[in-house]
Amino acid sequence: MIIITGGAGLIGSSLTARLNEAGEDNIVIVDNLSTSPKWKNLVGKGFVDYIHKDNFIEQLEGGKFRGKVRTIVHMGACSSTTEEDADYLMQNNLQYSISLAEHCLDNNIRFIYASSAATYGAGEQGYSDADDVQSSFRPLNRYGYSKQLFDLWALRNKVTDKLAGLKFFNVYGPNEYHKEGMWSVPYRAYHQILKDGKVKLFKSYRDDYKDGEQKRDFIYVKDCADVMLWLIENPNTSGIFNLGTGKARTWKDLVTAVFNAMGKEPNIEYIDMPDNLRDQYQYFTEAEMSKLEATGCPLPKSSIEDGVRDYVQSHLQKENPYY
Repeated sequence: MIIITGGAGLIGSSLTARLNEAGEDNIVIVDNLSTSPKWKNLVGKGFVDYIHKDNFIEQLEGGKFRGKVRTIVHMGACSSTTEEDADYLMQNNLQYSISLAEHCLDNNIRFIYASSAATYGAGEQGYSDADDVQSSFRPLNRYGYSKQLFDLWALRNKVTDKLAGLKFFNVYGPNEYHKEGMWSVPYRAYHQILKDGKVKLFKSYRDDYKDGEQKRDFIYVKDCADVMLWLIENPNTSGIFNLGTGKARTWKDLVTAVFNAMGKEPNIEYIDMPDNLRDQYQYFTEAEMSKLEATGCPLPKSSIEDGVRDYVQSHLQKENPYY
């Protein structure tokens, strides 16, 4: 059995779809659906049970799944980079993760978890996923800090050789439709183009970056799912790894790819960035991928042109946009 926490979210539900494609449906989904429309991400997926996240650890530690679980993929977290309740983040992103990791370590269960590129802060220390530099990073927001603290817990307790952590960079793709306020730029751009015929991007506030030329490492969610499937199938591969494309691209490149996928000429307007974002804005991210590559894991292959084209034409423009 494979258990996926955050299994109704963008990455978790995409992994479920990928597992189903590989013939695996002995899956338990753990999440908090509440009134969110993310339940739609599960429609048509093959899995055997759904458990609310608040009940899961008690059931797990109580023996409900004893001897039945080979892998727990822990994607469940508050992923909002603007969340201001640090105590909530510590409980949800740190303590919950520690409890799951300790159970997996004690019971010889494969544990794969989501870290984040937000741990790198502004990138002054670069984007190396080597173990010996993790403590030098200075996250720019509470979310990134909560993710860094779990990475540091794993390193401090010398268990990184028994689990796999993934520092996701800028993920976009189908099944993000419920993430109001945290939608990816391709999703926002697609709907802005439909409504207004143009896309709004933030101006640059640094002389070394022109408007629209801030760079991020954008990775298609289907590529993320492929890497995670490989890690499930190769349980001896352990460590904390970056998960991006290894090639930074500009916001202008990204939205131009959306226009092209829609068969339209680019039309971009640059707007002021909100004051609360200016001090925590990342102008450049680029995953160093050599550590993951050295394991033999096939690296993400989709350029933003290919990923955006598939997202727009195979999902956003379809009556059923889900993966």
